[in-house]
This record gives sequence, structure tokens and C-alpha cells, in this order.
Amino acid sequence: MTREDLGDILNLIAIVEEGSFTKAAARLGVSQSTLSHGIRRLEERLGILLLARTTRSVASTPAGERLMEIVRPAFTDIAARLSDLRSSQARPAGTIRITTPEHAARTLLLPAVKLFVADYPDITVELVIDSHLTDIVAERFDAGVRIGELIAKDMIAISIGPPMRMAAVASPAYFANYPLPKSPRDLAAHCCINQRLSAGSLYAWEFAKAGQKLRVRVGGNIVLNRVPLIVDAALAGCGIAFVIEDQVESEMREGTLLRVLEDWCEPFDGYHLYYANHRQQSLAFSLFVEALRRTASTASLALNRLAWRSDEDKL
Repeated sequence: MTREDLGDILNLIAIVEEGSFTKAAARLGVSQSTLSHGIRRLEERLGILLLARTTRSVASTPAGERLMEIVRPAFTDIAARLSDLRSSQARPAGTIRITTPEHAARTLLLPAVKLFVADYPDITVELVIDSHLTDIVAERFDAGVRIGELIAKDMIAISIGPPMRMAAVASPAYFANYPLPKSPRDLAAHCCINQRLSAGSLYAWEFAKAGQKLRVRVGGNIVLNRVPLIVDAALAGCGIAFVIEDQVESEMREGTLLRVLEDWCEPFDGYHLYYANHRQQSLAFSLFVEALRRTASTASLALNRLAWRSDEDKL
């Protein structure tokens, strides 16, 4: 590989990431014609077409996609190592981008971020709220946070929260008109508050008891995509909601929401921070991971104390 190849490949990566010659040229600080000429030279030297161009867009050809799969991880690793080298000579700096569900952001990440940015004022932490299974490499995130069982096996995953449980709840006013369900199958006769996931589908309620697992597609004429609204709808007597139990812990304790099917709600893996195992992480990211581990440990102890008090109240 020649020095000229390296420069043109870097230009190719910028074009693919930006999806436009114009935007890539602005990002690289070169003219669009210079960029276009360099890509043509690269295609001629390799003897393959790398980009499919139209008047409105540009996209990788299959050969271009294969080349990107080979070179982008290597260049990303080099950039991370150079950034780490620079950081080791000065105060840690940079931006950390993380995709996370809102619940994890509120309960685990924000407490860590608050302390972290106070200790490292030159580091910016960006949290992007999304419950979809984001491709963190393609979307250029440093890491993501998801339930442990949902994370791909080729990722490095670090537990940052305790096991969790779901809770099926409704208001006393609702249960004044409907019988208490004894089994998830009884939900077919109930009004349930559905949740629309960011991917577009409706969440299928998942239950487990003594090795038996059930996925229930519930009925109901209310569909919401934010948990606080789902809880509000349950409080208003609109039907049964199915949410993570700490999201309705105070309402259950105060009796404004009644829990049902608790014996069908077994604990499951809590939140994990995950990131690509082939990527060299920056010093800023490594410091954030350590801070998150410390904060998560404190949060786990607090949640465990809440669970202990809840169990004690039942005695």
C-alpha cells in the first residue's frame, strides 16, 4: 500500500460516513473536485468501482463495503491510539457518545456523569436516548447500554446494574371493575396499556415462573411510547401497565397502583455497558468506565436496600 493509497482511503471513509462528497470535502477541508479525483485514482489503481454515484446521493458498492469492513476498524483503532497518546501527555479530553434507554440514563448513567464531568471538565459525555438495538460501530458511538441478554456476543459487556424485575400494575379503580388476573393468560380479558418500542413494534410482555416462559401480546386501545405516560395512564385507571418495578416502586408502596402476577415476574439480567472488542478505547472512555463501575456499585446497594425494605413490609 502506497502513501497515496492511505490518503485516498481516508477520503473514502469520510465520504461513506457523511454520505456526500460535499459534506466530506467540508469535513476534510478540501475541494469537492480534489476529493472526487482522488477516489477515481483509487478505483483505477484497485481496478474496482468503490462508490455508486447519482446526482443526489453516493453509496458504497458491494466491493466498497468489503473494503470498508477491512480498513475502517484499523483506522479507527489508530485514531483511538493517537488520541490516547495525546491524552496521556495532558489532561484527559474528548467526547464520549453513549446510546442508552431512558431508564438506564436516569437511574445509572446520570449519577455517574454528574460526578465524572466535575472531575474531568475537558471531557464531554453525550447520552442519546434510544431503546432500539443500535449498531454502535456504524452509528459511531463509543458504547451502548442495554439489558444483558440483548447484547451481541462479539461485544465486551460490563454489568453496571443489579438484576431487575418487571411489574404488572393497575389502579384500585380499574380492579374495582375487573377481576385480578391469576395467570398471564388471563390478560386476554383485560385492558392493557401497550408500549410502542423505538423500532416500531409493540412490546410483548414476558413472564417466567418455575422454568415456564410466556410471551404475551396483550390487547388494549391505548398505545404509548414513554414509560412515564404509561404509568400516568395506569394511575388514571386506563388499564394494566407492565414496567420495570422500580419505575412504580413509590406508587405500589402508597397503594395508588396494585401489583398482580408478581409470582410470574422473575429477576433478569440488569443493564450492561457494551462496546466493540476490536476497538482501542481512549483514556477518557476508560476513565468513564471506571467511574460508572463505582457509581453503579453504589446504585446497586441502594436498590438492594429498597428491595429488602419492600420484602420486610410484606412480613
